[in-house]
Amino acid sequence: MQQLPFIYSNKPGWRISRHLIFWLLWFLFQLLLYSFSPSPALQQQPFLHRLIITSPETSMYMIPSLFLAYTLMYLVIPKLVLPGKYVLATISAVVLIFLTAALSAALSMTVIDYIRHRNADKISPLVASESHPAFYIQFGVAMLAGLRGSITVGGVAAAIKLMKCFYEKQEAALLLEKEKVNAELQMLKAQLHPHFLFNTLNNIYSFTQDVSEKASGMIMGLSQLLRYILYDCNKPLVALDKELKMISDYLALETTRYDHGLEIAVQLPGATNYLIAPLMLLPFIENAFKHGASQMTENPWISLNVTVKDNELAMKLINGKPSVTNITPGIGIANVRKRLELLYPDEHELTINDEEEMYIVNLKITLIAAHPDVLKPVYNGASEKI
Repeated sequence: MQQLPFIYSNKPGWRISRHLIFWLLWFLFQLLLYSFSPSPALQQQPFLHRLIITSPETSMYMIPSLFLAYTLMYLVIPKLVLPGKYVLATISAVVLIFLTAALSAALSMTVIDYIRHRNADKISPLVASESHPAFYIQFGVAMLAGLRGSITVGGVAAAIKLMKCFYEKQEAALLLEKEKVNAELQMLKAQLHPHFLFNTLNNIYSFTQDVSEKASGMIMGLSQLLRYILYDCNKPLVALDKELKMISDYLALETTRYDHGLEIAVQLPGATNYLIAPLMLLPFIENAFKHGASQMTENPWISLNVTVKDNELAMKLINGKPSVTNITPGIGIANVRKRLELLYPDEHELTINDEEEMYIVNLKITLIAAHPDVLKPVYNGASEKI
């Protein structure tokens, strides 16, 4: 989209310029068309004079054109065509075209008819005194003319909008694929050989069981966390229960490091039947420890509340932080923002408030319900090998 900003950019300056030029070109096309009207009196006038005479009625005919174009571009296409509601979209488009034709006919028989007769008085008194045809004939002709014009401008506007939507969808798909490839490459770079890693952890776990229950518990939690990251996170969606279990294990590992020096309040939902993109919540929680609790010399605290209502997940994360800090946050939050935009467009809300003594994150995500067969029991690890 950066290569063709005039066509595809959504910045206000480019959008206004694009729309103004489109309607200017349409106005000039209609003006030239009406200036070659077969009216003998009009054809006797010089070309520039004909343009001046027909410009008011051309401007009036822009009203139904604007109505049809923008209802198609901003109502029918995004609300009905793109979601796949093709029958309703077809019916809506037909109704809008006839409404536009009726509006055009109404303008033609009132305001434009008045303008034409006022101009006819200046051109030729004989033309002004000509009698009107019957109402139904006049209305039928005006409707046909309106249909012709509305179908033309509506088709052009809809084609441009669909082309832009198709291009944006392609670009988003390419960007998502690129992000996926980069994430996989980063994961491969960060991976040790999984079998070696888990076998080593299993040996360490066996040695620490008799030495330190706390250490063996930490190794078990680390093992489950690594297993989730290495295997489950390769999938585009995971069970929300697994994601929450992983967060619970991560919190247990982190709080153990503080040896009861951390005040933490956690509320997580019970069993759910939803799917979520993996590692969508963890970066925020990791950030709360890295740039919050670990930087506070006295009374570090974190509050995490995750709820699921209907198909909406809401997370509120608050953590204390030192009032003065020179720490620059890493790229984790920026990356998760980008993932949210790619994976949950128009289906998430994220607000982050960096207050003087606390950091507040509010996140809402519209989840996908999972079929019961898709979900597997959450890995507990107590009766399995690490």
